[in-house]
Amino acid sequence: MIEIKNLTKVYRLNKKQMQESHTKNPKKVAVNHLSFLAKEGEIYGLLGPNGAGKTTTLRCIATIIKPTDGEIVVEGHEARKDSEAVRRSIGFLTSDIKLDPQFSVDYLFDFFGRLHNVPKDRLKARKEELFSYFGIRDFAHKPIKELSTGMKQKAAIAVSLVHDPKVIIFDEPTNGLDIITARSVTDYLRKLRDDGKVVIVSTHIMSEAQKLCDRIGVIIDGEKVAEGTVNELLIKTGGQDLEEAFFELYKAKKGA
Repeated sequence: MIEIKNLTKVYRLNKKQMQESHTKNPKKVAVNHLSFLAKEGEIYGLLGPNGAGKTTTLRCIATIIKPTDGEIVVEGHEARKDSEAVRRSIGFLTSDIKLDPQFSVDYLFDFFGRLHNVPKDRLKARKEELFSYFGIRDFAHKPIKELSTGMKQKAAIAVSLVHDPKVIIFDEPTNGLDIITARSVTDYLRKLRDDGKVVIVSTHIMSEAQKLCDRIGVIIDGEKVAEGTVNELLIKTGGQDLEEAFFELYKAKKGA
């Protein structure tokens, strides 16, 4: 389980960043008192436009960055007090973190398996399972730099799941992928959910969120403006689909 209570992240901007943002305020609130609960056996989606605070939230959960305020508890471990235990519990995937281009998928899978102290026999079994599911065997010994975008994403997913984590956090997992590769990724996320994992995904793709997520938190300007199942969000907004529901929430937030 992941429980977020009043998560806030404030960045201090330098002069160049202030100019680029057309602001005189040296502080930028990326996430503002965000709270939600993601449970075992469900896919919880963070839905919002670019710059809404989705990635910042996930980075805080993964202990990559420290929140300014609030509490993050992952599988009973508080992220700031026991960050190492949190990192052992999660598999984190984001396009901002790239696999080293000069190494092969096979090498990196074994390398990260050793980092996570996965026993040799278990590591072999995990490789067989993940490489088979994602069709990695044929390019397992190629350097990452020689792989297509879809192959790189499959490799990154396999590496992020090497230790069979209880919590899976994927930031825009299908962004830029062809429809076949994207479907294989979302199908595997459903499998992880059905295995009782906690799965959190961020996306700005409405159709994907509608089909994939059991519950959704809609984030705009760093704040959660709505939460619920797709049907609950449709009832709340009167939208015919999730895209319409999102735009109703967006207009209400912006005062349009």
